[in-house]
Amino acid sequence: MKIQRIAFLAVALAMAGALMVPSPVLAGPTYDKVMADKVVRAGIMTDSIPGAFYNENKEWVGFDVDMAEEIARRIGAKLERVSVTNKTRIAFVQQGRIDMSVANMTHKRERDKSIDFSITYFFDGQKMLAKKGKYTKLSEFVGKKIATMQGTTSEINVKNLLKDLGDPDYEKNVISFQKESECFQALRMGRVEAWSTDSTILLGYAAQAPGEFELVGDFFSDEPYGIGLPEDDSKWRDTINFTIQDMWADGTYMKIYNKWYGPDTKYFFPMTEKIEMWP
Repeated sequence: MKIQRIAFLAVALAMAGALMVPSPVLAGPTYDKVMADKVVRAGIMTDSIPGAFYNENKEWVGFDVDMAEEIARRIGAKLERVSVTNKTRIAFVQQGRIDMSVANMTHKRERDKSIDFSITYFFDGQKMLAKKGKYTKLSEFVGKKIATMQGTTSEINVKNLLKDLGDPDYEKNVISFQKESECFQALRMGRVEAWSTDSTILLGYAAQAPGEFELVGDFFSDEPYGIGLPEDDSKWRDTINFTIQDMWADGTYMKIYNKWYGPDTKYFFPMTEKIEMWP
């Protein structure tokens, strides 16, 4: 019986060791996989106006969509769009379900512990959106209900703002939702006094109800967006970085930017920074 138990344990350990071996599909560098398959899987949001959303014709469009398409085209691959949310855009990169996350994601040190990031490809900051003419400065939101997205840097930032402004109930006064559209609905229905997130997202939704809402106060955070990438895959990260820089150098980046944020759009947001360029 003792010999049988030893043999059983040996088989069990061997099977466990086999299960721990990474799948051959996911084991190789992302760059090699993308180049072999000629497909790049990009995680993209679906209700982040005008970054990535479904328009009135049910078309999946937006700044991030165009950026992802152009990156794929330049590296000779077909883009496979994968719907992500604030909760899944990092997890999908970690799990190997996507090759890059182009999902209006602020590059934070804490997030960099889980995945890698490209250079900053978009520059934004956080503000408040409220009923037009009702508020003029950030201090007036002390004691008010503020909507934001759950599990985002926006949630942390707005709580810190209210705390710094002296709101004793800052934790309870920040109401978190799963989606941007849910935040906007809460604001329109009067369930909250303001919605706080990146200003370009607020501009995008405010444009759906012209004249009803306005941005209040100054920026109270910096939100540098990076493309989320698999950890420790420098060849793939360099490819994405070089592609973004090439798009800037030949004017394609600004063409896409002006399509969504230019002065002739309803989402006008002046370019604030220059893409990091390497010689």
